[in-house]
Amino acid sequence: MKILVMSDSHGKNKVMDKVIEAHQNHVDLMLHCGDIETPEDIYPQLITVRGNNDYYYDYPEAKIIKAEQHRILLIHGNQSYYGNRLQFLAKKALENTCDIVCYGHTHVASLDEVSGITLLNPGSLWHSRDGRNPSYAMLTLADERIHVEFNFL
Repeated sequence: MKILVMSDSHGKNKVMDKVIEAHQNHVDLMLHCGDIETPEDIYPQLITVRGNNDYYYDYPEAKIIKAEQHRILLIHGNQSYYGNRLQFLAKKALENTCDIVCYGHTHVASLDEVSGITLLNPGSLWHSRDGRNPSYAMLTLADERIHVEFNFL
């Protein structure tokens, strides 16, 4: 199963449109980790959660997605402080029997593992905060295997 994972587009829909167009026929799911800043009806093909800048929209705070043999917690990640974010997200995943977390908020692409939980941040489609170009991720699930590929624009 191939999953397109995006975050923090902040209403910059031209960039997101190009990414979706490039991948929509080759993926099984498309996820957005929040701060989309776009009404819900514009991208009905995306599974989206609320970011801290999505206060005008009615996205859920978190979603659990079943994919292959995995359970993915989709959440923005602004619910905790930087110092304990990974531990907080891993705890939330364990509470919801998830083994993968897709989150955003930091605008930094990263892949970590805490307590056996895979933590994927695709970075920001709009503006990176670590000097790299804006980014998104492709998450591939095959049986119990998890493979992540970052794409920098």
